[in-house]
Amino acid sequence: MASAELKAIMNKAIARELKVSIQYMFQHIMIKGKRARFIGTELRAIAIAEMLHAEKIAERLVYFGEVPTTTPDTVDILGSEQEIIQKDVAEEAFAIELYKKIVKMANDEGDSTTRLLFEQILAEEELHHQTFQTLLGE
Repeated sequence: MASAELKAIMNKAIARELKVSIQYMFQHIMIKGKRARFIGTELRAIAIAEMLHAEKIAERLVYFGEVPTTTPDTVDILGSEQEIIQKDVAEEAFAIELYKKIVKMANDEGDSTTRLLFEQILAEEELHHQTFQTLLGE
């Protein structure tokens, strides 16, 4: 079974996933400008992917006998197109580092199922990061 530390950081990952799924969904509605329709479509698709990540992580925590959090981290939906996308690039960069840490922890604990789950999610987060960087023009 997973350590208390690993389960706690997995719950932190759920709070982050809930945050960005809400954040990206509302940003997709609120974004303005010439590229709003295109960017909004990307935000909506990524929001749905993030919700699925939260679900997968929650399923793993339930397997460990834990109750997953239902409380998202603080959502931030305001700003110009540039500010919104910069925030989202930072969110994905944070996730990448967090999930690398979880992969290492799970590996160190011999929990290959959790490691594989987070490696898969990590790959998707890297794609999200790349998408947001492209939208930002970096």
